[in-house]
Amino acid sequence: MKILIVGGTLFLGRHLVEAAVARGHDVSTFSRGRHISGARPDVESLRGDRHADVSALMGRRWDAAIDTCGYVPGAVNRLLDVLATAIGHYTFVSSVSVYADFAPAGTDETSPLATITQEQLREAEEMATGARATSRSYGEMYGALKALCERAAEGRMPGRVLTVRPGLIVGPYDYTDRFTYWVRRVSEGGSVLAPGTPVRRVRVIDARDLSEWIVRMAERQQTGVFNATGAEDDLSFGRLLDVCRTVSESDARFAWIDETYLLDSGIQPWSELPLWIPQARNEIFEVRNDKAVAAGLTFRSLDATVRDTFEWDRARPNDEPLKSGISRDRERELMSDAPHPAR
Repeated sequence: MKILIVGGTLFLGRHLVEAAVARGHDVSTFSRGRHISGARPDVESLRGDRHADVSALMGRRWDAAIDTCGYVPGAVNRLLDVLATAIGHYTFVSSVSVYADFAPAGTDETSPLATITQEQLREAEEMATGARATSRSYGEMYGALKALCERAAEGRMPGRVLTVRPGLIVGPYDYTDRFTYWVRRVSEGGSVLAPGTPVRRVRVIDARDLSEWIVRMAERQQTGVFNATGAEDDLSFGRLLDVCRTVSESDARFAWIDETYLLDSGIQPWSELPLWIPQARNEIFEVRNDKAVAAGLTFRSLDATVRDTFEWDRARPNDEPLKSGISRDRERELMSDAPHPAR
């Protein structure tokens, strides 16, 4: 097959390229060219900007396209202005954040989706194209925007779209450093601040497992909506940190600190302490992926994911700061001032 990967040079896109090439496909990538460290000589690199210049795609044909970086519906429509008649199948990588709410027993593909106002949509589109100068991020609009992107794709290519809603994607080349923060911090040893309680549910999916499955689904021209969260293995935050400690052979000791104290101290969930979401909203880790598993989604062991992330992180420049997580000084301050550890 001839496959176009929109993105393809950073994290998930990079793994999609590897998976597609490994399965013998002829791969092209389309990106702005800002991140070329993962470029391969056997992969065609097309340069452009989905918001402004898609001329590199014109007059070309592919059997399938996989879109990793559509964040506003206008960007999806602009891309499909060119690709809708040039491809047979389109995969849109969305997110479980599209759901309006998360049920304790698990949310499935039929659950209600998040919404935003027309004014918010206009603002997001202007931000995406640079028409509005602002330091604000998409923030709470992210999930609803992804849902609108899904709708735009299906509207332009009815019956030819695969929509994948991943959970937290982790592994080597993860530019967010959310998972990597814990792998690195635990490997450093000593007393490690851990948020909430060790039994808190978490769930992760290795980018390589997700990529290999998406490529297989594209080969079959599979359509429809699929959640793609981590394995149904009742993974807890405590077990995740234990695996990080075992893999790195560190002497880390975990100080489980009450989340109310952390919130009162101004600590931001998910960014300053990655993977931590206050318990009242932790059901995002319960999103069901039975449908994807039935369609062939498989998972490598958590040990393998942690080990490979650890090795990748060790090979990075020593002075490269993590993009997520708190400093060691702030961590020590919080642990010394905490009234008592959580149980």
